[in-house]
Amino acid sequence: MKVSLVLPSAYAMRGDVRATLNLATALAERHDVEVISVRRQKEKPFFPVGPKVAMRSVVDARPGVRHLLPRGQVRTEVALWRALRNLKSDVLITTRPGIGVQAARHAPRDTIKIAREWGRPAVPGPVKRFYPRLSAVVTATESAQEEWTRLLGGDTAVLSVLDALPGGPWPRSRMDNRIVAAGGRWVPVKAYDRLIRSFAIVADKRPDWRLRLYGGGPEERRLRALVRELDLHNHVYFMGTTPDLAGEFAKASIVASTSRSEDLGMSVLEAMGCGVPVVAFEGARGPREFVATGYNGVLVPEEGDLQQFAGALLALIDDERRRRSLAAGALDTAVRHSADEVAEQWEKLITDLR
Repeated sequence: MKVSLVLPSAYAMRGDVRATLNLATALAERHDVEVISVRRQKEKPFFPVGPKVAMRSVVDARPGVRHLLPRGQVRTEVALWRALRNLKSDVLITTRPGIGVQAARHAPRDTIKIAREWGRPAVPGPVKRFYPRLSAVVTATESAQEEWTRLLGGDTAVLSVLDALPGGPWPRSRMDNRIVAAGGRWVPVKAYDRLIRSFAIVADKRPDWRLRLYGGGPEERRLRALVRELDLHNHVYFMGTTPDLAGEFAKASIVASTSRSEDLGMSVLEAMGCGVPVVAFEGARGPREFVATGYNGVLVPEEGDLQQFAGALLALIDDERRRRSLAAGALDTAVRHSADEVAEQWEKLITDLR
């Protein structure tokens, strides 16, 4: 079976890219798998991808590459629908509503077409019109499944399959480092400013603990200024980007997420895969789907203030036995997201659709 997975860019540092490349790598153990990147800006993907996965791009936007079509959005759309019309795959999996609409319109009729969705479409009109032509929509969580079912009104099958973590073996936290970690894109919706302000309260009471921030993005300058303003330069460290976030999380004893609205919880899942409990705000959909207070982490009510979030961190900092208990629950949660198990769920889903 030949499977094609389409990403806006397979070279970006995003959770959906990470999850898609993990799935492609697992499926490639038994199938002919390719990842199609609508745009290619770099030589290599940021995240690792298995050697059996074929990679190709629709538009090569690397510096110095000659382009046959004019630059711009029109060039990209034309190139994409040409690629879809000429597709020779048994299964096509898209990863963004805009690409799903194009697949519904232009991909061959006998190809199984599946839209893999995490968030809600910004413009639902084209989705409602064209998604009934797809074989199915697959979400990563049950709450997202309910939302998409309501949106499509029963015209398209909407199913749920968990995101895949990379294949093992996974690094394991020893839970003895006095480190709180967080990772992802430094953008406003991730609310790293809330985490830094909360950690100022922690550092005041437990000055031997450190906060490590992994990632990069447009908020970096503002976040660094906040660290200077709060005099946290000896407590908060900007670690930069890394394709091995799991390896870094394994050096921590707690992973924190203060995101306001997280549609994908890959960093939460990667923390659990390392056996690290997670402290997060309850309102963020990604963490809310995976974190269970008292089992694998702590959810702080969204209406709770920074003092309450800091209190949750301090409670775990001061109770090593509880941290280790939650770490065991985190590992148990991560098992359900193993690449092999998730790939088997996708194979069954595809077989049923065929």
